[in-house]
Amino acid sequence: MALNNPLANVLSAINNNERVSHKEVTLKNNSKVIRKVLDILQEQGYVSSFEVIENGRGGELKVLLAGTINKIGVISPNFPVGKSDYQKYEQRYLPARDFGILVVSTSKGMMTHMQAKELGIGGRLIAYCY
Repeated sequence: MALNNPLANVLSAINNNERVSHKEVTLKNNSKVIRKVLDILQEQGYVSSFEVIENGRGGELKVLLAGTINKIGVISPNFPVGKSDYQKYEQRYLPARDFGILVVSTSKGMMTHMQAKELGIGGRLIAYCY
């Protein structure tokens, strides 16, 4: 079976393993975008750590879960968001004000929506986590 959105498959696997209280998950998908999203989740405390395991076929990711994720998912389509439009998408994807993060791809790289608001830049929405 072909995978249409590797990031969505990774976030879905993390969400499913978090719900059944597993401490780690091994993912077969590996890309720069997935690793950067995992970096952001690690900075924010949603993931304890992750490592790339080379297997000769592109590598696998071993993610250690922190047990703090309630829900995580990809935002598709990747809506363009201006520097003043973050509140609309916070209300749509996050359960409460200042609870959770939106991952945004900007011209300065991937970051959380809070960092993008501080820098005063817009971008495209990639994922959400709370």
